[in-house]
Amino acid sequence: MAHFFTADTHFADDPVRRFFDRPFTSIEAMDAAIVDRARMVRADDDLWILGDFAACETDAGRLAAQAAFDALPGRKHLVRGNHDPEWLVQALPWTSIHDLVEISIGELRFVLCHYPLVTWNNARSGTIQLFGHVHNRWRGGEGQLNVGVDQWDFTPITPDQAELEALILPQSRLHQIAEGIETTVE
Repeated sequence: MAHFFTADTHFADDPVRRFFDRPFTSIEAMDAAIVDRARMVRADDDLWILGDFAACETDAGRLAAQAAFDALPGRKHLVRGNHDPEWLVQALPWTSIHDLVEISIGELRFVLCHYPLVTWNNARSGTIQLFGHVHNRWRGGEGQLNVGVDQWDFTPITPDQAELEALILPQSRLHQIAEGIETTVE
């Protein structure tokens, strides 16, 4: 069993496809590409979706979201985002649903939240915070990483990828302020 992380798939969400200039000619093409790029996830793997799975309220959008859910491999866990309506949370057979969750994978520890946090439990001890929400506006900072599809060519990432990237990113100024390293914000 392996773990994979992603966020901000926005299945059936054409405004997001256009607003973030995603490289697909239609929502159908976008949805198909995201499902196809998750093919490395096996049936017994855990796929952690850190929010904004699908933001659609029409019957056609709900059907497309259901189809995408069914097509994605693995056990699907939802860490709710601001675009996860209640019908989506209730109607789809998620393995688990969270607002924020801490998990361990071997020696690695992760705090999963849809939103980037200024600080988190055990941040000083190497726990990595994974988030989405900001799409292509910010990759993250030392110890925290944006796992959104816009950052990762619409492909889920592994814990090892997340750890490596979170270690090489520069420290966030907000994290420096929260930790007392820097005292002013311009």
